[in-house]
Amino acid sequence: MELPGPKSRALIERKNKCTARGISQGTPLFIEKASGALMTDVDGNEFIDFYGGIGVLNAGHCPKPVVDAIKEQAEKLIHTCFMTSMYEGWVDLAEKLIQITPIKGDLKVTYVNSGAEAVENAIKIARSYTKRTGVIAFEMAFHGRTNLAMGLTSKVRPYKYGFGPFAPEIYKIPSAYCYRCYYHSTYPGCGMHCLEQFERFFAAEVEPETIAAMIIEPVQGEGGFIVPPKEFLPGLKTIAEKHGIVLIADEIQTGFGRTGKMFAVENYGVEPDLMTMAKSIAAGMPLSAVVGKKEIMDAPGPGMIGGTYAGNPLACAAGLATINYIEHEKLSARAAKIGAFVVGRLKGMQEKYSLIGDIRSLGAMIGIELVKDRETKEPAKEETAQITQACLSQGLIIISAGVYGNVIRMLMPLVITDEQLERALNVLDWAFAKVQK
Repeated sequence: MELPGPKSRALIERKNKCTARGISQGTPLFIEKASGALMTDVDGNEFIDFYGGIGVLNAGHCPKPVVDAIKEQAEKLIHTCFMTSMYEGWVDLAEKLIQITPIKGDLKVTYVNSGAEAVENAIKIARSYTKRTGVIAFEMAFHGRTNLAMGLTSKVRPYKYGFGPFAPEIYKIPSAYCYRCYYHSTYPGCGMHCLEQFERFFAAEVEPETIAAMIIEPVQGEGGFIVPPKEFLPGLKTIAEKHGIVLIADEIQTGFGRTGKMFAVENYGVEPDLMTMAKSIAAGMPLSAVVGKKEIMDAPGPGMIGGTYAGNPLACAAGLATINYIEHEKLSARAAKIGAFVVGRLKGMQEKYSLIGDIRSLGAMIGIELVKDRETKEPAKEETAQITQACLSQGLIIISAGVYGNVIRMLMPLVITDEQLERALNVLDWAFAKVQK
């Protein structure tokens, strides 16, 4: 197909005149409509969506119950600001989030608008509770684009370059990136150096009594869909409990069915103290949340957290409808089936294409790390870009990730049909064959 089409080209010209250069575009397309796992651009070209709004559309594009809930709410109340005049939808969604959050005991909720805001508020809450200031984050992490969140994030370009200085008292620890182990060890015979490092870290870098929070993505997303060993998260929980550190699970990309469970921490049997949620919480409406233990969530006093648009009535209505839809359609179980099927196909491709160095997955959160040589593991960034462009030419939109730009990531809507999934993987196979000649 010809991309971009004439209508998209005209819109690109208009966009270039009025939109800041810092807003990048992964494809030269303007989408007009979408449903399920399919998108149609303004020129009538149809695409299979394998990126899901970067993890926002686990429930698919425009799920009818969510659209209906938004329409109904919009006819009654669009905005008041909950901090001034309250409304029932806020409470309805909060009660539902508490019901599905995998943390025992009494929980409480607060809303903001984006994943980065949820992260920053979780850190604020942890600092208020512990009366400490330090924060531990992990290499390869992505936690957002605001100042504190950028300090927690690892990828320099394009997220951090030229934007410093960042918030102080953030300490980075090597993550459990087994394919590129910081310690040049091999799992499972490695002794879990990624956990052992904390003893040295607390002796050499910072005393644990000053650390308020430790924040971790159960699967690191933008960092390359890095799935840690089964011992890693439980080990972090033990370390946090030992030193009175609030453990924050950043479930912004991993939550709401993506990994085969409602939340990724359930795959590891770990209960964090706080959880940040966003992206697929409301099927595309801007909403995020911090959910956690009552005694921690209640540490800030009245007026110390919140925001004008936080928990907007439309977003809350969409959030409740989205969660009910995910449960009704059993999308967590569907994610597990999608993951097993896709990984099976990818292993077959790995036998044919030496570009595929590593395949990582937890449910339907799937990454393929591309390398020029399997022995040296030199990142194949250019080939990754070529494959995503080849897929686009055949009607499959798929995007990259990783600090080296060499990971193909898959976040297809969980409502994708078997036929659409098969067709997309055939395109991906064709793209690998085209690039690796």
